[in-house]
Amino acid sequence: MKIVMIGHKYVPSREGGVEIAVGELASRMAAQGHEVTLLNRKRRKYPRVYEYMGCKVESVFTIEKRSLDAIVYAFFATLRARRMIKKGQADIVHFHAEGPCLFLSLLPRRKKRPGTKVVVTIHGLDWQRGKWGGFASRVLRMGERRAVKYADEIIVLSNSNKAYFRETYDRETKYIPNGVPPPELRAPDLIQKKYGLSSNGYVLFLARIVPEKGLHYLIPAWKSVVRETGTEKKLVIAGAPSHSDGYYREICAMAEGDESIVMTGYVEGRELQELYSNACLYVLPSDIEGMPIGFLEALSYGNVCLVSDIPENMELVNENCYVFRRGDVNRLRHQIKKIIGQDVSHRSAVIPYTWQEVVRRTLEIYVR
Repeated sequence: MKIVMIGHKYVPSREGGVEIAVGELASRMAAQGHEVTLLNRKRRKYPRVYEYMGCKVESVFTIEKRSLDAIVYAFFATLRARRMIKKGQADIVHFHAEGPCLFLSLLPRRKKRPGTKVVVTIHGLDWQRGKWGGFASRVLRMGERRAVKYADEIIVLSNSNKAYFRETYDRETKYIPNGVPPPELRAPDLIQKKYGLSSNGYVLFLARIVPEKGLHYLIPAWKSVVRETGTEKKLVIAGAPSHSDGYYREICAMAEGDESIVMTGYVEGRELQELYSNACLYVLPSDIEGMPIGFLEALSYGNVCLVSDIPENMELVNENCYVFRRGDVNRLRHQIKKIIGQDVSHRSAVIPYTWQEVVRRTLEIYVR
């Protein structure tokens, strides 16, 4: 099949869950012989057109400004998909996330594209995310409604989102969660040299630094734990902002001068593997999720995990996990204090879903 993917920022990247998912899906589909085209947002540091693991990548014009980046990209990417449909170059056009769906009405109507199917993956209810203002939230909600109206198939990552679309729009969706690759366990080499981190010597937060991930709960809770216990463990905050520079500055100010907090910035490759391999606890205090890839990866490494009790997290909770009430800093403090006091070691690795299975089920939707 000729498959076009739209909605990610750029691939290859771990900037967010959408980018990880698109990269994993596209590369595996290409390996099976499908012709996959990825429409990246144009970035100065990337060539205009290049190949990634058997996929063709085209750079689509956008304006690198927070207020315009996503919407300008979505418009021109949809126009590119429209041209490809008309030329018979796309059997599947797969949109990822709600925002890019804003311009779905620009694509030919179903009767005029009998050989092309439009598929949308909702990676989460983006209009609820705290980093967006009122106008942006309304635009994202409009994209959601366009997906309901124009998509041939909608994929959701959680059962709670499946229920949301049924109750809100009377629209049935397909549930296909994110996958996770097999873990690569690593001794603390790079992280010891760069940050002085040792095995079982730190609590790990690994996600984008945006309001919905809940770092503003975690940092006060952690500081209280340090005051009350005198622990020598560190809190490692691994991640970068995403359209959230103001919030990122607030988090940096909260962590400034605290020797028990290590901010690594964006991590990938071996450094990422070492951080998962040697953490005594992984914490995700989020308010909103789609299907948290970081949480899935932590489970695959056998990490003990502490997560907020939102429905998307609760779908993944197992015997490796502890839970606290969303937004409850005192309960979060209590749980961290209890877990590190027990000095719980790594547990059996858990891989709830593999990317191979996700690809298989997605391809089934393409041909259905």
